[in-house]
Amino acid sequence: MAEKKIGTCAYCKKEFSKLVLKKHFERCEMKTTSGTEKEEFFLISVEGYDDKEYWLYISANVNSTLKQVDSFLRDIWLECCGHLSAFYINGIDYESSRYDSSYSKTMNIKLEKILDVGDKFTHDYDFGSTTTLKLKIISKYINFKRKKKVELIANNIKPLKKCDSCGEIADYICADCGEWVCGKCSTNHKCGEDMLLPAVNSPRVGVCSYCG
Repeated sequence: MAEKKIGTCAYCKKEFSKLVLKKHFERCEMKTTSGTEKEEFFLISVEGYDDKEYWLYISANVNSTLKQVDSFLRDIWLECCGHLSAFYINGIDYESSRYDSSYSKTMNIKLEKILDVGDKFTHDYDFGSTTTLKLKIISKYINFKRKKKVELIANNIKPLKKCDSCGEIADYICADCGEWVCGKCSTNHKCGEDMLLPAVNSPRVGVCSYCG
């Protein structure tokens, strides 16, 4: 039997399976803030394209832009060297470059203009050592106005990887050979200690110079 994907609610800090967290969010009392003005939000699921053990649920105001979602994803999961990025939505590329071109659009467009419930799309960060994410608009809901246009709802608990040499919990991953390495084995790793990157909770772990 496959292991349940366990994550933490960003509001109440309780742990649930990924499936239950989606339902839990609808009734989590901690997500509601006081106020008088209400707005619409999208509930969006995000996961690694190849590494589905890394996943998020995020909330985005329908009037937020792709650029704001891109900035959020960079901050929580991706940013290492200021690489370019792009969303691919319904056959159109929305790139982080400043200007529209003959083959792409900028990210300065509101979500509600191009997305709706049920839509699936992808996000690429770094066109050299690319990290691809899969996103889906799960639902649209109404809540009190929040300071942040995009915020975390829930995320996976960090997977515990085992050292490929001794089986202990790994602290690093080698950017060269891809092996998981614990602190004890790091000094004797065949590729050298300078090739080791921290074993962080992100689908970009071990890529480029990403350190979390």
